[in-house]
Amino acid sequence: MGKGNGNSNYTMNPPQEQDNTPSDSPKVQVLEAQEPEPVNESHRLLPSPLRSTENSVKTEQEDEEDVAYESGEKILIHDFELDSTSSTDFSSVPPFSFKKLWLFTGPGFLMSIAFLDPGNLEGDLQAGAIAGYSLLWLLMWATVMGLLIQLLSVRVGVATGRHLSELCREEYPDWARLLLWFMAELALIGADIQEVIGSAIAIQILSRGMIPLWAGVLITASDCFMFLLLENYGVRKLEAVFAVLISTMALSFAWMFADTKPSGKELLIGLLVPKLSSRTIRQAVGVVGCVIMPHNVFLHSALVQSRKIDPNKKGQVQEAINYYGIESSVALLVSFMINLFVTTVFAKGFYGSKQADGIGLVNAGQYLQEKYGGGLFPILYIWGIGLLAAGQSSTITGTYAGQFIMGGFLNLRLKKSLRALITRSCAILPTIMVALVFNKSEASLDILNEWLNVLQSIQIPFALIPLLTLVSKEQVMGVFKIGPALERVAWTVAGLVIVINGYLLLDFFLSEVNGLLFGFLVCAGTAAYVSFIVYLISHSGSELSNWLKQLFSKGNA
Repeated sequence: MGKGNGNSNYTMNPPQEQDNTPSDSPKVQVLEAQEPEPVNESHRLLPSPLRSTENSVKTEQEDEEDVAYESGEKILIHDFELDSTSSTDFSSVPPFSFKKLWLFTGPGFLMSIAFLDPGNLEGDLQAGAIAGYSLLWLLMWATVMGLLIQLLSVRVGVATGRHLSELCREEYPDWARLLLWFMAELALIGADIQEVIGSAIAIQILSRGMIPLWAGVLITASDCFMFLLLENYGVRKLEAVFAVLISTMALSFAWMFADTKPSGKELLIGLLVPKLSSRTIRQAVGVVGCVIMPHNVFLHSALVQSRKIDPNKKGQVQEAINYYGIESSVALLVSFMINLFVTTVFAKGFYGSKQADGIGLVNAGQYLQEKYGGGLFPILYIWGIGLLAAGQSSTITGTYAGQFIMGGFLNLRLKKSLRALITRSCAILPTIMVALVFNKSEASLDILNEWLNVLQSIQIPFALIPLLTLVSKEQVMGVFKIGPALERVAWTVAGLVIVINGYLLLDFFLSEVNGLLFGFLVCAGTAAYVSFIVYLISHSGSELSNWLKQLFSKGNA
């Protein structure tokens, strides 16, 4: 299952050292084997050459099952074993260390990219243009809800040593497992189309219209493979690329924020005073819906496997959960600030204007240019650079998520490069067709974006319900299962997100569904959809599932 065997690393000493090792106590041997020579921080990030014996003798389970990261790819947290030896049951958690926090930093920032993809940016700019500063409080609390969901995903991945799609494969019968995989793939394709088209729009802006949308799609696809090649040089190199892309976004949108000078007073009121009107309800639903990305829940539980953690040692698991929690919180704080910059820039420039209702990703840069002019560096190109960084980073994480989802649900033992090609092709081919069909006008791309948002909203229950089911089960989580209070909070948040997205779906279908046949198909699909959600909840063993069972039993009686 890809679990590191923590004890074997330190009991297998090189032959030449055995004669000189004092036989006072086993613990002395462990400490001496741990520090054969001074180790600098850069060596801690890569597997030690002394572990070649372990890497050459892979466990049979690794050969039989698909894993997120093989033993040789995982980053070694050097002081883990030294800390573990201080407690005979490996349950103690050592004091906080900034050096260790740095070693755990990476997965949370990759996860945070989903909060900054082009679809989210479009939701931000439309919320700012139509609702002004009034929905900033909702953006903040939606980010907090998203953080809670991601922390539960971390908990599952660290405590079990396996990611969510692998656990779903064992938890559900084949028909449910395949249906969950299909739904996850649909959500991923929908998100990927938005991300790739967002990158293509940015390339079109930066090339002054010389590169058409379909060519931008092909460039984005090829760039994605180039970045993924960095994974062959170590996880840390790939994380460094994402750090550069996030920094580019932060600098670009912060520059726009400084250029436009939004009102600080209105910004604070928007953050602290909840306000909602019938005119802004659709934007409010969009703000919440954009934060929970189904594929991101699967992705984060896999990314935390990149550090070498022994799930059998409670102290290591708890310490890893603590550090990942801090890192994820910082990452989502950065993403919240970037979303805040975008929303306030468009609130300052377009709230109450004629352009407010028609603004989108395609024309946003041009509207900004007309409103704020050129300056030292034209704001059109600042927007284009930020949008390109958002699109490129989110397409890479989308490909990454696709590998884990396909490998986990289907247990495909394929090379990562081949799996990346398959998952990338699943998204790129529909995206090229979409780019060719919807490249006729800005309005057609806006319609496409609405349908893609609906597609992703439909999939949200099929990521959240399995996550809450597994994180609450003692058979899966052991002592790290969440308590009753946190379980109620998590189910409440999940229910709130599902209801909000349900409202979006209802509003969309009422306005778009025309004709008897189409209406019948939508009703039949809705019945099947609700039935599957009810099945997943009843399978969860939660208080909600018990309530549903009692309700059905009364109905039968």
